[in-house]
Amino acid sequence: MSALGLPAGRRSPAAVTGLGIVAPTGIGVRRHWESVLAGKSGLGRITRFDPAGYPVEVAGEVPGFTAGEQVPRGLVDRTDRFTHFALAAAEAALADADADPAQLPEYDMAVVTAASSGGTEFGQHEMERLYQRGPAWVGAYQSIAWFYAATTGQVSIRHGMRGPCGVLCAEQAGGLDALGQSRRLLDTGSRLVLSGGTDASLCPYGLTAQLSTGALSASDDPARAYLPFDEAAAGYAPGEGGAMLLVETERGARERGVRSYGRILGYAAGFDPPSSSGRPPVLASVVRRAVADAGIGADAVDVVFADAAGTPELDRAEAAAINEVFGAGRVPVTAPKTLTGRLYAGGAPLDVATALLALSAGVIPHTPGVERPAPGLGIDLVVGGPRRTGARTAVVLARGHGGFTSALVVEGGDRTDHTA
Repeated sequence: MSALGLPAGRRSPAAVTGLGIVAPTGIGVRRHWESVLAGKSGLGRITRFDPAGYPVEVAGEVPGFTAGEQVPRGLVDRTDRFTHFALAAAEAALADADADPAQLPEYDMAVVTAASSGGTEFGQHEMERLYQRGPAWVGAYQSIAWFYAATTGQVSIRHGMRGPCGVLCAEQAGGLDALGQSRRLLDTGSRLVLSGGTDASLCPYGLTAQLSTGALSASDDPARAYLPFDEAAAGYAPGEGGAMLLVETERGARERGVRSYGRILGYAAGFDPPSSSGRPPVLASVVRRAVADAGIGADAVDVVFADAAGTPELDRAEAAAINEVFGAGRVPVTAPKTLTGRLYAGGAPLDVATALLALSAGVIPHTPGVERPAPGLGIDLVVGGPRRTGARTAVVLARGHGGFTSALVVEGGDRTDHTA
């Protein structure tokens, strides 16, 4: 059986025909990919508010994003920044895939996104009005702008996509869960699915909520703030942004005459048991199920895009799971998210987009910043610069705070232009 309960080998191939990227590495596929290859970091001191007095001052901010230029004016004041990002990325993914929703039956198109913190900045401003000026000053749109499903709803409304719509809330792992769900929707009759996720919690309220995990880096040096699998690993830098992907059946893509970045081959998810249970983390079993769902063997996987939590304990656990499934040092491992920070709901979709770009270009991006891999991990971590290979198949891993764990298997396609 597959990870979603369907017989293995019975799925229609799911093709990714469009990418929309809004990330600290740049807006658009071309800028993001150029930054990844060059190892150009998007981390820096937080500028959206004064972080003085907070233990975390470094984060990945999306450069040059102006909501009024990317989002219809009527929606800017009604929605949060995380929805602005998703609306812009969805528009870009549709254009990249040369897909016009107006030309397709509205109930054949679906939207499924991931969300983590919801509209924290919008909610913070409304709470400020409440406590400073009174309840009469709280806007009516507070009731929906903060909501996890706001992005799915706004994308659906804007593009007339009235098929199955939903949102997955599983922190960093949620982006893979959304893409797994998109493949399932294609199996049940949808023709196009906009899927992925974005996050935007770089505001005092949002950052304070993140601090409760105890996993954020306190380094004030952007070059040292996020070093997964490094001997100096001491937490991660947060970030904002993410990616939206247009997923459709291969048959539908052929009928429209468009090429794909690649295919979603397999997916699985699980949840870590309580630490007090004595049972091991589920990552290794989740990876095995995702690979089995893809209908391939572990030896067919050419690269792993790691979750890369950035804390010694979680890095060791991930390395152990990778070695258990693939063999110690057998498969290259990379974490280009060191350029952006961890984007929560937006992180895994961006990793999938990066993996598809890498596979179609025949290159494995490196893990910038990591100069001294921690001893004893046993993984082949790609550092120092991109590695030219003939890689065709990748596994993308994601773990969310509290135990959410997911894995997605993708295969490169025939689209090599990264100019969108």
